[in-house]
Amino acid sequence: MWAWIGMHAALAAAGTWLARLYALRSRLIDQPGERRSHSVATPRGGGIAIVIALLVATASLGLKFPAYATLALAFGLGLTLIAAIGWVDDHRPLSPWLRLAVHALAAALLGAAIWLLRGDPWLGLAAFVFAVGLTNVWNFMDGIDGLAASQAALVALALVWFGGPVWSWLALALAAACAGFLPFNFPRAKIFMGDVGSGAIGYAVAGLGALAATGLDRWHAPLLLIPLAAFMVDSSLTLLRRVRRGERWWTPHTQHAYQVWARRAGHVRVTLAYAIFTSLSLVSLHLVTEVRIGFMLCMGGGWYISAAFLWWLIQRTERPAS
Repeated sequence: MWAWIGMHAALAAAGTWLARLYALRSRLIDQPGERRSHSVATPRGGGIAIVIALLVATASLGLKFPAYATLALAFGLGLTLIAAIGWVDDHRPLSPWLRLAVHALAAALLGAAIWLLRGDPWLGLAAFVFAVGLTNVWNFMDGIDGLAASQAALVALALVWFGGPVWSWLALALAAACAGFLPFNFPRAKIFMGDVGSGAIGYAVAGLGALAATGLDRWHAPLLLIPLAAFMVDSSLTLLRRVRRGERWWTPHTQHAYQVWARRAGHVRVTLAYAIFTSLSLVSLHLVTEVRIGFMLCMGGGWYISAAFLWWLIQRTERPAS
């Protein structure tokens, strides 16, 4: 296990270092601006290293467990599609609708594979919706140093617990790859993940959750949503508010709760606070797996209600721009 973790962490670390050299030479730089949360020009595209580490892990598992090779292939193809469109978008901005179409295609590959191989169309549909949603959630939430990678690593640790004898290894690879990337992105970013990384990581989290759910019953599967509470609530409530205001919700902005809070408290404190919240959800998830279903569902609802209250509290204390 430790060799597996070390290999994927090292792959991600070496790949991030190379990606930074490439970004500097190619002038692939994120400039500060009113729709950005950073104040220093910073290279982007480092998330490709996490993608490569995950693809290596996916290929390895497909070869080691032939019975799961088709699911691993669907996951790997979808991950490649998401990363490819993100890589192009990092170099030259693309239409958001084109990106969404590619996201939907990648999610459809995963959903169709789960449907055909597990014989459950509803699980396939849930995987499709989950993959499209989290691909964009992670893209929305990748706005301050260390946040997207640290949250992905923590959620991946939860998926190790539920992933069974096959997918737990892929979840470990995701956690390790994020750990290899984080020293370049936190506490002060030397390179950003870029769309190539944020979208692909969101897809990976969704795919791993869907694959883990194939081994759970319909009552326990929703527990996989608990570690996602911080990101799901912040992204969805902010999106709904922008839609209600009639704003162009698909354009970059700095209205998420984590961005509002970071303007006052700084990136490090906010990233650590989100990590603490999600870590506590992992502890609660571990504690409730052996109790009655009703209590488990109430626990999950409690985490989402708590996250919504914190979102409202942060947004309410935002000072109007002078």
